[in-house]
Amino acid sequence: MDSSSIQLPDTEIERVSLSEGVLRIHFSRAYIVKTMTGSEEKTFWWQAGDLVLEGADLEAPLPEGALVCAGGDVEENVYVYRDMIPIPLDSRGRCRCDLRLRDSSERISAGGSAIRLEMHDVPKYIQHLRN
Repeated sequence: MDSSSIQLPDTEIERVSLSEGVLRIHFSRAYIVKTMTGSEEKTFWWQAGDLVLEGADLEAPLPEGALVCAGGDVEENVYVYRDMIPIPLDSRGRCRCDLRLRDSSERISAGGSAIRLEMHDVPKYIQHLRN
């Protein structure tokens, strides 16, 4: 696979926590789109993982309970990723996340000094995506 990214809309969030300046957003089911250079088809997968912001400064109170992401922005220095997160992601410097939640006016919104994505286990195949 040449590129993979988490598709934020519909990604399931199990919990959000802040401890000692580290914000951790745990995705119980992150939906991943994988593409290969030269192929018109893409594949759709799911995998658990965490989006981690170090030196986190909350911009809104953290929501509680299981949530579903409706989309949002992840910023890494000069890059803004709208409704997606590239895999891999591990960067120091100015970073921010602003995630909208389905059926809620609450957001997960914070800035930080470093951002990374920690994926767990192995991705599970769902289907081929054809144009």
